[in-house]
Amino acid sequence: MREKVILLYSGGLDTSVICRWLAEKGHDIVCFAADVGQREDWKALRKKAMQSGAKKVVVADVREHFVKDFVFPAIRMGALYEGRYHLGTALARPCIAEAMVETAKKEKCAIFAHGATGKGNDQVRFELAAAALAPEMKVIAPWRDQEFSSVIKGRKEAIAYAKKYGIPVKATVKKPWSSDENLLHISFEAGMLENPDAKPLPDMFELTVDPMKAPNKAEKVRIEFDRGTPVALNGKKLSPAKLLMEANQIAGKNGVGRVDMVESRYIGMKSRGVYETPGGALLFAAHRDLEGIAMDRDVMNLRDTLIPRMANLIYNGYWFTEEMAAIMALVEESQRHIAGRVNLELYKGNITVVGRTSPTSLYNPMIASMDDDKGAYDQTLATGFIRLHGLPLRAQARRAKK
Repeated sequence: MREKVILLYSGGLDTSVICRWLAEKGHDIVCFAADVGQREDWKALRKKAMQSGAKKVVVADVREHFVKDFVFPAIRMGALYEGRYHLGTALARPCIAEAMVETAKKEKCAIFAHGATGKGNDQVRFELAAAALAPEMKVIAPWRDQEFSSVIKGRKEAIAYAKKYGIPVKATVKKPWSSDENLLHISFEAGMLENPDAKPLPDMFELTVDPMKAPNKAEKVRIEFDRGTPVALNGKKLSPAKLLMEANQIAGKNGVGRVDMVESRYIGMKSRGVYETPGGALLFAAHRDLEGIAMDRDVMNLRDTLIPRMANLIYNGYWFTEEMAAIMALVEESQRHIAGRVNLELYKGNITVVGRTSPTSLYNPMIASMDDDKGAYDQTLATGFIRLHGLPLRAQARRAKK
């Protein structure tokens, strides 16, 4: 009996080749694709999957779910991997895997396959998510299969294999970098980018204008939040996905959100990635600023100490874990009072916050003012405060003299 396999299918080079390979090996393939906001011709993708050997193609629209339940929680966390990466691909993977598992159960597929390489992070993310959601499912990872890799050694051979079977692919030998897109970002890697000192070609970028060619006038933006979640942009209340799409358009035309970095992959190697995250960078900056006026200092400090841990959990594929659930609960509690409006200006790749207001603000102008003439703050009290906090320093100084 032919085994039924659900293949995480992107329509790109790797998964198209893998689909044909699995079909040639005697499997019945259900190609699964998740719409997380990538600009994709879904009709063409379905056709390509069938040409590649699929018996059925399922496309799930998870755009709103992706932004509401993965992107926005990461913004509330303040999660940046290694201080720079907005985790666009890492956040999409558990969302995709979740929808894939649901489809696999409906289609009665006991095996899932993916096109992630043995050198990358996605193999870990997909397989850990599946382990948490459907531990009984078996995994086929062709790039880790010696029989497959002896024939398809890299992108050059994969392109030739695809041409042999008449499968159209985006990648070419001339432009061999790969890309991955969703509503939060688009990432680029491989090819010429494997030289960390090589400047990306201008025509590689797709979501952002070259900052030097962006408008010569700053664009004003207003973002509103409720419990740490973006709810309105420039006065318009929008759904999560639509809000992020609008933010992408505004920030992208102003050259905002480009990152070129060498990062630490979970499996141990260094890897160069180039990212465009226009709307995410804008929302992140606005959210962080609003926390300054509405979040308790010690709560912020506690949450910030967890940012590297949260970012690592997301990056490494541990979204569906008890640890993440516990941290998420803490983060959600920290966001109870993060409400209000942030005004920003975008100019040639830069984001500048120019004002903020919050109904839950902890800022008291009567106390903060340098021109206090109403006695809201007694400055003489600072003398005892400083002397008390200086006690350990004076003790250390006396010990040093002994």
